[in-house]
Amino acid sequence: DQLPQLDRSGKCVLALPSTQACCSSAMAGLGSFSARGPSPAGTLLIEDALKKIIYRDGSKSLQMEKQKGLVPKGNHSVFGDFPPDFMPPEKEKELGEKKSPRLLAPPAIQTARRRPNTAPSAPPKAGATRRRPVNHSEFRRFYDRGDLPIQIHHGAVGGKIAWKVEIEKLDYHHYLPIFFDGLREKEDPYRFLSVQGTYDMLDKGGTKILPVVPQLIIPVKTALNTRDPETISTMLKVLQALVLSGEMVGEALVPYYRQILPVCTVA
Repeated sequence: DQLPQLDRSGKCVLALPSTQACCSSAMAGLGSFSARGPSPAGTLLIEDALKKIIYRDGSKSLQMEKQKGLVPKGNHSVFGDFPPDFMPPEKEKELGEKKSPRLLAPPAIQTARRRPNTAPSAPPKAGATRRRPVNHSEFRRFYDRGDLPIQIHHGAVGGKIAWKVEIEKLDYHHYLPIFFDGLREKEDPYRFLSVQGTYDMLDKGGTKILPVVPQLIIPVKTALNTRDPETISTMLKVLQALVLSGEMVGEALVPYYRQILPVCTVA
């Protein structure tokens, strides 16, 4: 117990800790929780949950993107796809057989019915900003085959990556390009594992990252060419972490600006 202190006038004054000491002790109690926040992969999961709340009609869902052909579909089972002989007939073929062919008018009659002095149709769009379909990545193939030393650790707060080996002992020439190739994935757990695994390898790579930079250009270019805003945003954030991961990494990317920057100029 602290004894009361007397000021110059003789009044009793309690010895209270200073405001700075209280703030420093409170921040120390919070630890790294308030400083770090959610991980990059966890942020993508939060954005997916928010997207489901905003677009309740499912127009921005993953299933809709699969129907449009923008996202690759998964295998029929854990053992692969079924043979074509065991597959049910497609619905489009059944509908095509039931529909009777339309009788089209001869082209001469159609030309005669056109209005004179009709304005010419506008030229088609170039499609520079149109999204490209995402193909299967090497990360998906290696993960489905069980060749990657990672697995999901299911905790109380959220999923984490459990590495089966120490990250410092990994062969970066082999694994880092595979993880970069998985950054264009839109489906979990491939996206979660590739994004979080890439940040973990860049955080603990050190001098192993610089020699692998030429092998990362093709995965980066492939992800940027998808024209998907979410994929481009994820890749640009990873490039920032790549430049800050070691010395001379930014200088090593300069010869490859012609492969990386053209997509960024597309409005």
